[in-house]
Amino acid sequence: MELTTGQCDRAAGVLLAQACGDALGVPYEFATPPDGEPRMVGGGLGPYVPGEWSDDTQMSLCIARVAARGDLTSAAAQDEVAAAFEGWLHGGASDVGTQTRVVLTQAGRWDGPAAHRLREAAERLHALNGHTAGNGALMRTGVVGLTRLDSRETSARTARSLAELTHTDPLAGDSCVLWSEAVRVAVLEGRFDLISGLDLLPEERRGQWSTWIHEATGVEPKTFSPNGFTVKAFQAAWAAISSTDEGDGSPVHLQRALAAAVHAGDDTDTVAAIAGALLGARYGASAVPTRWRREVHGWPGMRAARDLVSLGIQTARGGVPQGSWPRVEVMATGREPARAVPHPHDPGVLLGTLADLGRTTELGVDAVVSLCRLGTAEAPAAGVAARDHVEVWLVDSNLPSDNAHLDFVLDDAAAAVKLLRAEGRRVLLHCVHAEQRTPSVALRYAVRQGADAREAARAIQTVLPSTRGYGRLWEAATGRLAPVSSRG
Repeated sequence: MELTTGQCDRAAGVLLAQACGDALGVPYEFATPPDGEPRMVGGGLGPYVPGEWSDDTQMSLCIARVAARGDLTSAAAQDEVAAAFEGWLHGGASDVGTQTRVVLTQAGRWDGPAAHRLREAAERLHALNGHTAGNGALMRTGVVGLTRLDSRETSARTARSLAELTHTDPLAGDSCVLWSEAVRVAVLEGRFDLISGLDLLPEERRGQWSTWIHEATGVEPKTFSPNGFTVKAFQAAWAAISSTDEGDGSPVHLQRALAAAVHAGDDTDTVAAIAGALLGARYGASAVPTRWRREVHGWPGMRAARDLVSLGIQTARGGVPQGSWPRVEVMATGREPARAVPHPHDPGVLLGTLADLGRTTELGVDAVVSLCRLGTAEAPAAGVAARDHVEVWLVDSNLPSDNAHLDFVLDDAAAAVKLLRAEGRRVLLHCVHAEQRTPSVALRYAVRQGADAREAARAIQTVLPSTRGYGRLWEAATGRLAPVSSRG
């Protein structure tokens, strides 16, 4: 379906925020939660390197790489997902839940279509012990909410069907239906709503799930520890979100909620991953701070944030043809002018355009902050390490809905420049034409460095005559000052 700019941002946030929650929770899984803010320091059960996501996101990516090419409802697509799970078990799984391992191992001994074999193994396990409602299906379901944004019923059926590949218990399927539907609603409407999905469950279980949701609303997430049971994981994730929501729509809620999810203890990476998917669907990729996007990475060799954003958008759109963003190699048209001028308050920062992105070696830069869409061949730029090429979700638009978190994004982009400079990098800060986004972030950076906003605005307009000097981005960067004339 056709998505608005805001919906694209939110779709892009699902896998990205999930992966960040996962990587934040990894160091503290079944260990003592941190005293302060959780950090992506690695370790855990993998053990994992700093910033690496775990099986929660790995299994989600098995689903996403199929979903990104189209519909997940067909038997062939679900066979492909099931086969991807099996391939992951033998070629990349760093940590596997007990129930999932049992099912995949047993299914691997049989012949036949992969999805059928997995469901058969899951059903036999459930018949054997009757307790197969672990959190291993819920942890990977967030991306399923993107697969059919235009059909809640189809999305719900798909969520349950994919859950049943490893988790036969109806409660596991219920939790996936509710969470996937909440993700779908958040992407489309920009709000949290778990209750509205109750009608997608069998009538006899709706009342119980309503009670469980209300029990978790606004309470401490550690109330639901241990949280290996899918209902407890669901409640812990929702408690982390609802108890930290101040009702102001601030994107910082995403960070508060993920910290709360980790502080819940027990299966920290899973609860934070579950919460992250819904938080990303509500606030978007633009709400995920640079310090996390630079660190997060993992199997299967993903180029971190940009790959997660790409998969999210492709899934939400039901596939994207080669040559269309985000599956286009080059966004530059060759008509963008090269500018690359030193920032008037920091000559170690060059202000430029998309044309300058192709000149990084010539310009001697070893870090880039891109404020516009890039093609797959344009990042990382030549001579720049992947983690030192930061891509910021900032839209050249005066519509508030296109940049829902404008002040946050301007601050975060400026913070990215500051961080790279503190690491000794020479930074190219660029958009397409250096008319709106580049000067706006350059101004916010100058102010963060202690410059007077009015004087900095005048200086930036002087070195970048292309600066538009008006519009929502510039006004936000100047603190709502009137446009400053470069001749004043």
